[in-house]
This record gives sequence, C-alpha cells and structure tokens, in this order.
Amino acid sequence: MKGRFYEPLWRSQIDLQDDKVYLGFRDLMEVRVANALMGVGVSAIRVRAAIEMAREVYGVERPLSTESFRHNGRDIFMKVIDRDANGAEREQLLNTFRRQYEFTAVVEPSLKHIEFDNAGTPRLWWPKGKGTQIVVDPARAFGQPIDASSSVPTSVLAAAGRYQGVEMAAKAYDVTAAAIRRSMKFEDEIAVRLAA
Repeated sequence: MKGRFYEPLWRSQIDLQDDKVYLGFRDLMEVRVANALMGVGVSAIRVRAAIEMAREVYGVERPLSTESFRHNGRDIFMKVIDRDANGAEREQLLNTFRRQYEFTAVVEPSLKHIEFDNAGTPRLWWPKGKGTQIVVDPARAFGQPIDASSSVPTSVLAAAGRYQGVEMAAKAYDVTAAAIRRSMKFEDEIAVRLAA
C-alpha cells in the first residue's frame, strides 16, 4: 500500500554489511515460491500471514522453501504428519487461514523440480526438470546453473559452443555435444527472459 512500510518477509542468508541485498540459494527458493503463489492469485498479505504462521508451527526462518509447504492457488497449506489413536502416521494439510485440515489430493505442489534433503530443505533445483541435466546446486560452481554430470557452468559451455563450435567445445571441456547444445539452449532461454 502506498506510503506504508512493510518489514521484509525474511532476512537474507548473506549480509556483507554494505547495505546491499544479496540472495543465497534458500532466499532464491523462497522468492521463487512466493512469486509462484502470487502468480496464481494468492495475495501478498496471505503469503505474509502464511509465512508467519509456518515459522511458528515449524520453527524455521524460510518455510516456503521447505518440502512441507504446499498451496492450491487461493489458500496456503502446510503438510502436517498426524498420529491416530493406534499410533499410525497420517499426512494431512493444514490450511493456514482457516486452520482446518484438507486432503492432499486437492493441493498441487508448488516446489516443482526441487530436490530436498532428508530434513525437507531444498538441496538442488532443476530449473527445466531433471531431464535437461541442468541443475542449480549451491555446493557447486557458486550456485550457477551447471551441467549436472560435469559441474561446468552452462554459461561457460554455451559460450564455448558459440565460439568454438559444438564438437570442439565438447572435446575441450570433456563433455558430450548434447551437454553443449543443452547449455546453449538454456542460456538462450535466459537471455530471452531477461530481454523481455
């Protein structure tokens, strides 16, 4: 709203004490999910309320980027594991605005193409799906998109493919010609999005 100050939804993972905003991998995943939620009609006010409630329930700073968080386009849900009277576990979804349980089948996952660790924290992001073999891994290549098998940044492979040709670049970087072509296509798609 005009003239009103809102606190940030979360504090950045990275603070270099230079009054600039830097985003870490988890921050990028939070932004991606928050953007996706707002893109399907969830208001920023509801996203903020859901984040605050999820922090309270899960005790984590960045709840949107956890595997437990799900949405259905209007309301935001959190996955909750319940135990029945016999001790059997049952998965349900908690609607963060009505605090009611909903069935999992109604809710579509918002964290598509993200691979999680055992704690439910994002570990890898496959921006175009695993089939493309392009991954963002914060533990490799400083979090740049890379060819999954060689760990070479897609920007490097794409530039080499354009400069040397696909076959020569593949030989020079000891990767397949397909890896060079995938990287070139991926980088071209990014350039088109940035130009738009």
